[in-house]
Amino acid sequence: MKRIIALVLLISIFNSCENEKEVDQYNLPNEENESNSEQIQVLTLGSFHFNFPNLDIEKTESEDQIDVLEPKYQKEIESIVDKLEKFKPTVIVIESRPEFQEKYDSLYTAYLDGKHELARGEEQQIGFRLAKRLGLKQLHCADAWGADYEDVTQLFEGTDSIAKQKFMDFFYNHPDSLLDPFRNENELFKTQGILAELKRINDKDNVTKSLGYYLIGTFKYETPENEQFGADFTSGWWFNRNLRILRNIQRINATPEDRVLVIFGSDHMNLLNVFFEASPEYQLVNVNDYLD
Repeated sequence: MKRIIALVLLISIFNSCENEKEVDQYNLPNEENESNSEQIQVLTLGSFHFNFPNLDIEKTESEDQIDVLEPKYQKEIESIVDKLEKFKPTVIVIESRPEFQEKYDSLYTAYLDGKHELARGEEQQIGFRLAKRLGLKQLHCADAWGADYEDVTQLFEGTDSIAKQKFMDFFYNHPDSLLDPFRNENELFKTQGILAELKRINDKDNVTKSLGYYLIGTFKYETPENEQFGADFTSGWWFNRNLRILRNIQRINATPEDRVLVIFGSDHMNLLNVFFEASPEYQLVNVNDYLD
């Protein structure tokens, strides 16, 4: 009899422990989930510029460009929008400066009213399309220019045209060109389509490698007066600019209930992704999980 009572007690204790485990597993707050619930989810879509303005260092020759208004590319863009729609963004951020917000508000309203044909830029081809599907009232302009050190401003705004030309020659023809991490890679939009190119440039390893370009070449430029001139220039040109872009995104005042889609030129993601991953306010989501 004593053995039976002991066995019953043992079973009772075991079941009690199992119930406590279930409470711990399912009912108690999980630190990681609790933290994520207080963060704003951000999906960053790095893009090539669909309209090929050729304002960046790397230019795309006309024979290598595509016309995204062609029916086959329009169909592909619709498919890409289908994929991004699954993220269900409540906020869409585009690469235009805040002073142009009113312009984009007007264009977007005209598009909703059937009075505007989408231009070639990715901010309209993807951004406007997706915002309309989701019933969003506007897209948010968040681009910025960086602030320069005094010596950099002096070179560009001063009267020493020789010094300025010397720097520009180095900028476009520096001796580190062979170190360019993408010098042997070809863009895929013409041979394999827009989606293939977006997936390539948003690959995490490629995003990291792209930052390396800003740490060679011009970064090492020196003047007789300042051996750190290249670092000063790059700080404003790239690092300060992207910090200001982040600040503009913060100023949108999204909440943890929002889901933010950021559509910018792909190189910006080599810093913006770092900022979003490090910030306690945001949780970065891998865009290729949606593009696959």
